[in-house]
Amino acid sequence: MNTNDIKAVYFVGAGGIGMSAIARYFLKKGLVVAGYDKTPSTLTQQLEKEGMLIHYEENVDEIPHACKQPASCLVIYTPAIPEEHQELQFFCHNGFEIQKRAQVLGTLTRQHKGLCVAGTHGKTTTSTMCAHIMHQSHLDCNAFLGGISKNYGTNYILSDSDYVVIEADEFDRSFHWLSPYMTVITSTDPDHLDIYGTKEAYLESFRHYTELIQPEGALIIHRGLEMQAHQPDGVRYYDYALTEGDFHAENIRIENGEITFDFISPIESVKNIELGQPVPINIENGIAAMAMAQLAGCTAEELRYGMKTYGGVDRRFDFKIKTDRLVFLSDYAHHPKEIFQSAKSICELYKNRKITAIFQPHLYTRTRDFYKDFADALSQLDEVVLTEIYPAREQPIEGITSQLIYDNLRPGIEKHLIQKSEVLEYVKEHTFDVLIVLGAGDLDNMVPQITKLLNSKL
Repeated sequence: MNTNDIKAVYFVGAGGIGMSAIARYFLKKGLVVAGYDKTPSTLTQQLEKEGMLIHYEENVDEIPHACKQPASCLVIYTPAIPEEHQELQFFCHNGFEIQKRAQVLGTLTRQHKGLCVAGTHGKTTTSTMCAHIMHQSHLDCNAFLGGISKNYGTNYILSDSDYVVIEADEFDRSFHWLSPYMTVITSTDPDHLDIYGTKEAYLESFRHYTELIQPEGALIIHRGLEMQAHQPDGVRYYDYALTEGDFHAENIRIENGEITFDFISPIESVKNIELGQPVPINIENGIAAMAMAQLAGCTAEELRYGMKTYGGVDRRFDFKIKTDRLVFLSDYAHHPKEIFQSAKSICELYKNRKITAIFQPHLYTRTRDFYKDFADALSQLDEVVLTEIYPAREQPIEGITSQLIYDNLRPGIEKHLIQKSEVLEYVKEHTFDVLIVLGAGDLDNMVPQITKLLNSKL
């Protein structure tokens, strides 16, 4: 379908963070935008206020008339939707053009210069940082992000710029639809083994992704990854890490909750970078974001200002209470390496304070594959409270429960196994010094109530 023929866009699975960014893109273009989602959420309610027509019952009769015209309606779906979904079946059997979200993003990377960020973890923060640096620079950008930017209150930036910043998702090999102008690869620790089957297949998927970079583009890869990158002719290759690589940091200062460092670059080094969101892991994320923005043409002063004014991402080291008596934050970390880095960062920031985590494991398969790694990562902390597994798209697997993580936590650590329904009562009955809620499930929905409970104790 020619993009000029599109009059309406329908989303089967409208409420996901990534899908909503695409929906906003088409809303801004003035098209009829509608869709289905299983349950209402803050995000779907906001989309409705912005003009999107959303219903929550799997029912073909609820699809608006404008979205029932195969010649002028593009249908976009998320892989999380089952194939037998009634509405998806209707579109499949009636000649509609149906695309995954990733296909739509792929089209945008061919119409613009795509600045893409891939990796098992770190991609949401790094892409959001890069988008903020670019947006406040003389270059500007469009952006499709995997989290809500605190600078903009949205996961989407629209402008007339030739650049588009995109979070490149490896789930379901979605990032293979993209044609990056430049890409960062932050990490390749195996994940989604329910999709890929083996670590080797996962790493091969990233290698194939590097084949898709446009000539004259650039690959910026974290030093020491297991994957073998392909280098297409004409593509510039750089590596980065915390204290080594083409791009790295020197003279790192972590004092009184503030972080400053010098950005070392083969193009132009920049002294005294201040982290607007002072979390140790964000030094590396910032190096990658600045590397791509600098290669695109951002100036030293734009890099410095962008990093200083970066406000973070909802659910990514998201501080809710920060006082001398109590610190409370939530973090989306749900892979063992993410949990490890999150725990390491919070231990560096709050030395000599008791740190408690409430963790909701995400997916039965991930728990099955990595329960020992989860236990090792969480064992850096003083106290761990585990809830039952959040299933997302999966059915239960016999013998796979949070008990596996619980049993493998280091001896001597304070540990508790509770139901999610008991979390608020647990918070009410206990005192905390530093508390973090971890996971990608729905425990985050309780964070406002937890914040209110904790504030009442101050």
